Amino acid sequence: MGGEVAPFTVSVGDDALDELRRRLARARWPEPAPAASWSQGVPLDWLRDLCGYWQSGYDWRRLEDRLNGLAQFTTELDGLDVHFMHLRSPHPDALPLIVTHGWPGSVVEFLDVVGPLADPVAHGGEARDAFHVVCPSLPGFGFSARPAEPGWGPARIARAWAALMSRLGYERFGAQGGDWGAIVTTTLAAQHPRRLAGIHLNMLPVVDRDDRLDTADLTDFERQSLAAAADHREWGSGYALEQATRPQTVGYGLVDSPVGQCAWIAEKYWAWTDHDGDPLGTLSRDQMLDNISVYWHTATAASSARIYWENGFARPSGRSARPPEPLAVPVGFSAFPREIFRPSRRWCQRYYPDLRFYEQPPRGGHFAAFEQPELFVDQVRRAFRTMR
Repeated sequence: MGGEVAPFTVSVGDDALDELRRRLARARWPEPAPAASWSQGVPLDWLRDLCGYWQSGYDWRRLEDRLNGLAQFTTELDGLDVHFMHLRSPHPDALPLIVTHGWPGSVVEFLDVVGPLADPVAHGGEARDAFHVVCPSLPGFGFSARPAEPGWGPARIARAWAALMSRLGYERFGAQGGDWGAIVTTTLAAQHPRRLAGIHLNMLPVVDRDDRLDTADLTDFERQSLAAAADHREWGSGYALEQATRPQTVGYGLVDSPVGQCAWIAEKYWAWTDHDGDPLGTLSRDQMLDNISVYWHTATAASSARIYWENGFARPSGRSARPPEPLAVPVGFSAFPREIFRPSRRWCQRYYPDLRFYEQPPRGGHFAAFEQPELFVDQVRRAFRTMR
């Protein structure tokens, strides 16, 4: 494809939808967990209900139509075809902004925010907050191609993102990310500090791994943050260790079984969203299945897991176990209350000396744009007002 930017349309055949329903109907289920609630994983009755809806009530064509109603493209970056959404703002002074998802995410989680970011006036905002929004699918995720060679870690992805923005004519731009998107975004800023107007993040994944942090005079918020990180490390990081060490092995079951794929992602909605006991109080069944269906129909469970292997995530010797170097670019940070890692302002300033914006929104978790799109848009807008 070279430097060509080609239009892209999502198209899943009727035969694939029929095959999914057949697989769901033939699923072999385990017995209920002997322990209560979610303590051993996704409860049987909860998952059977979700998969039953996936089989007989969920409408993939609704999502397909919504995606295809947006401008989507593919282009070759460093030998790999990458999918992205691109919404040019009608406002001439709009700031280009590249927004990057993580795992188990996709461009689906940004569907409710790309419009307000690109055209704030049409959504009750002000023209000064407009962005030209670029929203790519990570390599090996969703509608991007799956790498056939090692090496597609955050550093290579960041270089590809810089090339993508140049190809679209954006030499100066902002960047936003959470989860792996935060790691790619900070890496991009480190690689190209003069091109970045600034970045906004909603995750800093190393606050519990940096022995340089001063723990002698902790605030209540910092104690709670460290306790939550420790709990995640003990009870919530098994998926990361498996994907960081044996992504191919776990991929076989997830690519073959829609129930397995559904459970693997839905458990993270329970663990990482802001809810009162049931993640369906935060995300609807349609929202959950929109994202899960992207993984299923693109068969990207194994290829998406490999980013953990590439980065050594959760391994003691891995890069992610070391704190990042301080960034010179302006930074905005939003610490949502149910995020996995919630750094305080002073912890953020250790990594981001030019911290222009820091807030703790009242609601939201790891999938902030998906869970609380209005809050997310407000945070991004106000953060970049300090950086444009």
